[in-house]
Amino acid sequence: MSINALIGLGANLGDREGNLTCAWELLGQVPGVRTLRLSRFYETEAMTLSPGLVQPKYLNAVGLLATELDLCELFDVLTAIERQLGRVRTERWGPRTIDLDLLLFGDREWHTESLTVPHPRMTERRFVLEPAAEIVPEMRHPTVGKTIAQLLNERRL
Repeated sequence: MSINALIGLGANLGDREGNLTCAWELLGQVPGVRTLRLSRFYETEAMTLSPGLVQPKYLNAVGLLATELDLCELFDVLTAIERQLGRVRTERWGPRTIDLDLLLFGDREWHTESLTVPHPRMTERRFVLEPAAEIVPEMRHPTVGKTIAQLLNERRL
């Protein structure tokens, strides 16, 4: 049975557009994964935990895929693609060549030390909601019960 998953893509180091495009293409080559839609790219300011740390702007997108993989297998694929594209995890919200976030996995909820689905901060982030609303405005957040379009509208208020 195929499940729709929503993936957040971001990059602020190197060839940002190339990294996002390459990550999406690599996802489409994974057995059991079919890429369906990718939003346009949105440029946004970087978030940081370190006062005074200036980072390059991010390029962000959201993609919809259908997968036969289970949630943990898909998460492992995302992590492997990040490593393949040069992602080094040194600092939370630090600069990166690629960031692939599992935002939604059907209507499933999952909570472990390394992964929470739905993504715990997606409803607060315009840089996630805006591209998601472009491609799946009627997709419903399983725990909040609102559509992506409704969540984005609330962020605009």
